[in-house]
Amino acid sequence: MLYHAYELQRSWMNSASALASISVGVLSNPANPFGYIGMGPMAANALDVFAHATAHYGKPAFGITEVTIDGKSHAVHESTAIKRPFGDLLRFTVEGAPADRPRLLIVAPMSGHYATLLRGTVERMLESCEVFITDWADAKMVPQSAGQFDLDEYIDYLIEFAEHIHDQAGGQRIHMMAVCQPSVPAFAATALLNLHKSPATPATLTMMGGPIDTRECPTVVNNMAMQRPIEWFRQSVIATVPMKYPGSGRRVYPGFMQLSAFMSMNLRSHMMSHYEMFKHLTAGDEASAQATKDFYDEYRSVCDMTAEFYLQTVEEVFQKHSIPKGEFRHKGELVDITQITDTALLAIEGERDDISGIGQTKAALKLTPNLPDDKKRYYMAEGAGHYGIFNGSRWRTKVAPVVEEWIAAHKG
Repeated sequence: MLYHAYELQRSWMNSASALASISVGVLSNPANPFGYIGMGPMAANALDVFAHATAHYGKPAFGITEVTIDGKSHAVHESTAIKRPFGDLLRFTVEGAPADRPRLLIVAPMSGHYATLLRGTVERMLESCEVFITDWADAKMVPQSAGQFDLDEYIDYLIEFAEHIHDQAGGQRIHMMAVCQPSVPAFAATALLNLHKSPATPATLTMMGGPIDTRECPTVVNNMAMQRPIEWFRQSVIATVPMKYPGSGRRVYPGFMQLSAFMSMNLRSHMMSHYEMFKHLTAGDEASAQATKDFYDEYRSVCDMTAEFYLQTVEEVFQKHSIPKGEFRHKGELVDITQITDTALLAIEGERDDISGIGQTKAALKLTPNLPDDKKRYYMAEGAGHYGIFNGSRWRTKVAPVVEEWIAAHKG
């Protein structure tokens, strides 16, 4: 019923958004004299903000067509390297770049948003690397015949992707970078690759704002996961996909619920952002208003995740702390993090991160006693919040150079 109620509410809001957009067009028409006087312009701007805030957003495109390297523009080509039911491996090739550039696998989070949330991350790393990224599927679009997808399957996908990239690189060692939540499965996959002496073992693993050990400086997100039993999550936030979608009948954690949780954490900030958008429109500052619109176009584009993946992640990562306790198992096999001896680890945290607290990612460095100290590094991004460590000006000018230096120092 929850999902059906949302679909009904969404249809109403889409109608309201469309009506508001039409009204904006009427009020902004040069032939309409009321668009220049009285409350006309202000009403048009208010309706514009409302229309944008209530619109439905589908899966965005990366849309990366070029990148600037050493002052020169190079064309970028996007292709699908591997296609799988629950997620594809995308490849970005820079025309005219050296063939021996480092191969970097960026592991995007499966936490409600599409991989395009990391568009800025991909763009910046294309300046120095051949970039691959996990493009996770919207669970409601995956038929039940495709089976289930849990944390174990996630790790299997990462291992398969790593092996493919290594094979395509002609034996050159690959590099991996996990942003936020996937730091945990990327850490586990790296441990398994090390344990089995796989040639696809990453030369470096960069973890950014990841919940490796949520007992360190717990945040509101961590506390909420600890205060409720796993059955509460199973009964309260899991819904069944309606018949209108290919994944009809699949149990999921809906994207709209995740977005509501994201928004409620910083509701005042989001309200002020839309108020500032209104002021920019009123002042005629279209560029600033469009920047806010572009951000929310991406931020409000959400997808469902499978119930089994979500529940297993909550239980293993946030409640049992299986990784830092050395108790995590992948399909019955103990994932021994201490076996990481051949992958250089870089842990990056944001000073103002309110999702993954300070120390949670850094914990990975303490959990790998058999890894030499010269293969470990910790970087604190001063003044950066959770999103600031992988997007925006701090990412481009402060954080990305650290990642590039780390990769260059450990080519393997």
